Amino acid sequence: MKRSEINSAIEYVIGKLDNFKLPLPPFAYYTPNQWKNLNETEKELVDNMLGWDVTDFGTGDFMKVGLTVFVFRNGNFYNKKEYPKSYCEKLLYVRDGQSLPYHFHWGKTEDIINRGGGDLEITIWQSDECEGFTNKDAIVTLDGKKVTVQAGGKVILKPGQSITLVPYQYHMWQGVPGTGDVMLFEVSTTNDDNVDNRFYKPQDRIPIVEEDAETKYLMFADYKNYVKF
Repeated sequence: MKRSEINSAIEYVIGKLDNFKLPLPPFAYYTPNQWKNLNETEKELVDNMLGWDVTDFGTGDFMKVGLTVFVFRNGNFYNKKEYPKSYCEKLLYVRDGQSLPYHFHWGKTEDIINRGGGDLEITIWQSDECEGFTNKDAIVTLDGKKVTVQAGGKVILKPGQSITLVPYQYHMWQGVPGTGDVMLFEVSTTNDDNVDNRFYKPQDRIPIVEEDAETKYLMFADYKNYVKF
């Protein structure tokens, strides 16, 4: 992805969150210079990958297939002694009509919550032992209610609704075109997006960035190039 595109995506979401009356913590607005001067009192931001993430999953078409993420909090299963949190909270901002590719998580259980905006359509397949699609029904939880979803079946999440997805359940989603942007939240077990995404077709979860513009906001993948403690 181009840095200019990443800057634009983050600025767009910051602007839209004012409409949703969702304030962000101070580190959401840190400049690259502030990250360079970060000290060890804020080491958790870096160690646990808190902050922004933007991806087009290697498609080159962010508006069609993409996601803008802000991680509020996360534990660290590599260092549970220092970071004992067993949970994670993320904003997942989906543009009108934007989709997410088929994937599952080997370790993460997650609640996907539509906090406002448009409708989200989720398609679900149960994985087999070879990590392919099966014809088995999937059992999911919709706001505390067990629901059986036929293989390849769809669930619509309207604002206020949520779904619980467990490991090895393939899912893809799309913001239902014409209903508006969707402000999703994810509440999940501690996770690491570098290692816990199994895409049905090979996809790049963390983008390779073309530096065509000055960096305005860092993504967590940028921290290693800025933070020096």
